[in-house]
Amino acid sequence: MANKIMNILAGTALLAAVSAFAPAAMAASCGTDKQIDIAEMNWPSAAALAHIHATILEKGYGCDVEVVIGDTVPTSASMLSKGRPAIAPELWTGTIQEAWDKGLADGQVKAAGLAISDGAVEGWWIPDYVASANPGLKSVDDLPQFAGLFADPDEPDQGRFYSCPPGWGCEIANAALFEAYALEDSFNLFSPGSGGNLDASIIRAFEREEPIVFYYWGPTAIMGKYSMVQLDMPEHDPAVWKCNVDSNCTPKGKSAFATPPVVVATAAWIADEAPVVFEYLSDVALSNVQISKMLDWGSANKAGAAETAENFLKTEEDVWTQWVPADVAEKVKAAL
Repeated sequence: MANKIMNILAGTALLAAVSAFAPAAMAASCGTDKQIDIAEMNWPSAAALAHIHATILEKGYGCDVEVVIGDTVPTSASMLSKGRPAIAPELWTGTIQEAWDKGLADGQVKAAGLAISDGAVEGWWIPDYVASANPGLKSVDDLPQFAGLFADPDEPDQGRFYSCPPGWGCEIANAALFEAYALEDSFNLFSPGSGGNLDASIIRAFEREEPIVFYYWGPTAIMGKYSMVQLDMPEHDPAVWKCNVDSNCTPKGKSAFATPPVVVATAAWIADEAPVVFEYLSDVALSNVQISKMLDWGSANKAGAAETAENFLKTEEDVWTQWVPADVAEKVKAAL
């Protein structure tokens, strides 16, 4: 009996030791016991990527992860000044280029790698059926002549241009271009209020074959689904663009959007304290086709970002398992 009691006590002690060690082991696997907050930007690809990386880091590496709401300008500003959020999975640096370059030089932030392997696109667009019916509309300079075609429902003697939601970096750029092209006399710069509202307005116009002129970017499910034509602008001029994205700079100028790499951005402490996480993020680039496929599924199934991410992890194992060691992949698959 005494031996049995000793064995039970020994087993209990061993179990307690293992339980006490477990959190430390998880932290060691992740590389840090700090919470890693990941910005969920409010456009579909970036939102889904946030949840993909959150799942892999939490379930595969044992990190303490939280997904937080973000947008290009406030997220980058907070990351540069506070080191939080720790990760922005899809940061378009073109509209924050000066601040981003300074942050890189000062060692406040790092680009772990590309988010979109074959690059992205931004611009002003019209549907292909509008372009076919109006061959004289080829560039942004032509827009004033066609204001009546895009009549604003609230002010029919003005055209309506669908711009970016508040807080997006492109909101500043679009306002600058609106000023540079002197469109105020013929168009209203319309804010849709949210990315969802912008998408809904574009989809409604295409489904009804109605005229619409709008800002948009790729890769996106909408750009993959509908045929659209980009309005011409002068070649991108870095000096002009630097002024365009600075609200205090004048005069604004005509220039195409910058198309810098879209990066996986991190606060500098991730590379220093969790190099395993930083190394993982350096290998997670997806192509336009892969992202569009993911977003097409989400759109067709009316899925949110977390559900879209889960479907990607379940159906695209051949893709994401290349980002991680085999034991990490097995942990993620088991959790799913």
